[in-house]
Amino acid sequence: MKALVTNDDGFKSAGLHALAELVSELGFETVVAAPPVNLSGVSASLVPLDDPDRVRVEEFDLPGLGATPAYSVGAPPALIVMLAMIGGFGDPPDLVLAGVNLGPNTGRSTLFSGTVGAVMAGARFGRSGLAVSLDVRPAAEGERIWSTATHFAAPLTRWLASAPGPMMLNLNVPNLSGSEVRGLRQADLASVGRVRTVIAGRDSTGINIDLVPTDDEAPAGTDSALLGEGYATVTALDPVRALEWNLPIGDWAAEVGVPG
Repeated sequence: MKALVTNDDGFKSAGLHALAELVSELGFETVVAAPPVNLSGVSASLVPLDDPDRVRVEEFDLPGLGATPAYSVGAPPALIVMLAMIGGFGDPPDLVLAGVNLGPNTGRSTLFSGTVGAVMAGARFGRSGLAVSLDVRPAAEGERIWSTATHFAAPLTRWLASAPGPMMLNLNVPNLSGSEVRGLRQADLASVGRVRTVIAGRDSTGINIDLVPTDDEAPAGTDSALLGEGYATVTALDPVRALEWNLPIGDWAAEVGVPG
């Protein structure tokens, strides 16, 4: 089975490399394709970066992943997925993995996320997908614990590989060691995200913006609320299909060693 690994933080992101390493270790035929620069917030855009009629593609090396093909692609994640599905990087992939994103994608933030947009693009081609995000602000100092995100992503990836139809899952993981994560919960999307955009300054030529923690309290039991309480959260972006399939949250939690 072939898996495409992409992101919206750019091909140099350590989170992309961590996810690609996981997917390869799980035994998938892996291809990595990601934008050359940070494209966070592009949602499911299909606009090439340089030329409306041409997408620039350059190969790059992924340390430690041997012959895994990897490409810097001048396009947002959703377009990268579409190109993969129509043969842009060899045979079309069977599964789409996006991340590990630097920063949470919960609540209404999922509307704008390029990470989530990649998974949504895959679903339009009948492919299951997993968006993975780590709850840490890009500008924050300190360690990014990518291994916790990939640890939680592993059982979900295996399950999606045999899912009976296209399923879109959104996984958000606290930036904690695995033993510090309180559990794994299935959660609905909150009405607010974990972060919000603010105006940080302005002058005669433009407006400076920044991402800051949201002031609004998320409803109890939603993805934003649970992530803030130290839980990893799984949200099905197609709730009707999720009800039909009864996501095995308990099994996944047991596999990663946390309460479900």
